[in-house]
Amino acid sequence: MINFLSRLFIKDNQNFASPTVRLRYGMLCGAVGIVFNILLFTGKLIAGTLTGSIGITADAFNNLSDAGSSAITLVGFRLSDAKADKEHPFGHGRFEYIAGLIVSMAILLMGFELAKTSVEKIIHPESVTFSFLALGVLLASILTKLYMFFYNRGIGKKIDSAAMRATAMDSFSDVAATSMVLLSMLIGKWTGWKIDGYAGLLVAMFIGYTGIRAAKETISPLLGQPPTREFVETIEQIVLEQEGVIGVHDLVVHDYGPGRRMISLHAEVPADGDMILLHDTVDNLEKLLRKECGCEAVIHMDPVETNNTETNRLRSETQTILAELDPRLTLHDFRVVPGSTHTNLVFDVVVPFEFSLTDEAVKRAISERIHALEGNCYAVIEVDKSSIRAGE
Repeated sequence: MINFLSRLFIKDNQNFASPTVRLRYGMLCGAVGIVFNILLFTGKLIAGTLTGSIGITADAFNNLSDAGSSAITLVGFRLSDAKADKEHPFGHGRFEYIAGLIVSMAILLMGFELAKTSVEKIIHPESVTFSFLALGVLLASILTKLYMFFYNRGIGKKIDSAAMRATAMDSFSDVAATSMVLLSMLIGKWTGWKIDGYAGLLVAMFIGYTGIRAAKETISPLLGQPPTREFVETIEQIVLEQEGVIGVHDLVVHDYGPGRRMISLHAEVPADGDMILLHDTVDNLEKLLRKECGCEAVIHMDPVETNNTETNRLRSETQTILAELDPRLTLHDFRVVPGSTHTNLVFDVVVPFEFSLTDEAVKRAISERIHALEGNCYAVIEVDKSSIRAGE
C-alpha cells in the first residue's frame, strides 16, 4: 500500500537523499498512520465494551494516542522543512528529532498508564467475556500494526529518520500489547483464569522498554552523537584521493538535522608545494564534498614537511612508539624544532575516549620513550580526544 501511494504521490520516490522526497515520505507515513489508528481505536473500543475487557479498552485508547503520535510525526516533518531564517541560520531540521522524542514520550506514558490499570485489575480481577468480534478485531489489529511496523522501519532506514524508527517501535510495542490481550482472553475462555491484569502488566513493562530505546535514539542526535563510520570513511576517501593532499585529521561533523550537515577538517599538504595551487585544490574539494556527500565543508590546510630526511625519520620512530603503546593512537601536525642542546618534537596525539590511561599518563609514557631516541629529543604533546567528533 505504501509503495503504491508513494508511486502515486511522491515524484522521484526512489531518491531518498532528496529533502523533498524525505518530507513527502514522512507526511505520507504520518497520514496513513492516523487513518489506521483511528480505525483500530473504533473497532477495539466497540470490542472492549462488548467483552468488558480492560485490556482491549486500554489498547483502543493506545491506538488513539498512536494517531496523535502519527500526527506529531507528520507535523515534525513539515516543520523540519522550514527554510533557514535569522534565528535559525542552519534550518529547522532538528524538528524531526524532536517529533521522534515526543513519540517516545507518548510510548512511555502509555506504558505507565497501562501498568497502573493492570495493577488495579490484578487487585480486583474480573472475567473477560469471549467474543468472536473481539477475536477478529484483535487479529486484524495485530496484522495491521505488524504492517505499520515494517513499513515505518523500512522507510525510516531508507530516509535515515529517527522519528520514523521511533514510530516503528511504537507499532511493534502495539503488536506485543494486543497479542497479550488476545492471549489473556483465550486463556480466560479455556481455563477460567483471570489473567487480564497480569498480561497488561507484562505488556506495560515491554512498552516501557521500547519507549526508553526510542527516546535514546532521538535524544542522541540532539545531544550530538558521532557520525557513522561509513560517512567518515567516505569523507576521508574523497579527501585523500585529491592530488596534493597527504593526510586528514580533526574531522568534525555538525548535524543540524537529516540532510543538513556541516563538516570541518584539516587537510595536510606538502609544505614546499605551490600554495596557490593547493588552495585551489581545497576549494574544489569543498565543492566535491557538497556534491558527493550533501554537506557543507570548511577545510583548513596544514603544511607538512615531507622532504626532510631527519624529520621523516623522527616522525616514523614516533609513530612506532605510539603503535607499541596502543595501535589506536595516531599523530598529526608533526614538527621538529632543533636547538643547540636538544630537539623538540611537537605534535598532537589522538586518544580514544575510552582509553585506559589519563591524558597526562599518555604524555608521560610517550615523552619517556621519545627522550630515549637518538639526538636528545623532547616531546611537546597536545592530546586530542578524537579526530572524529560530532558538533553541537
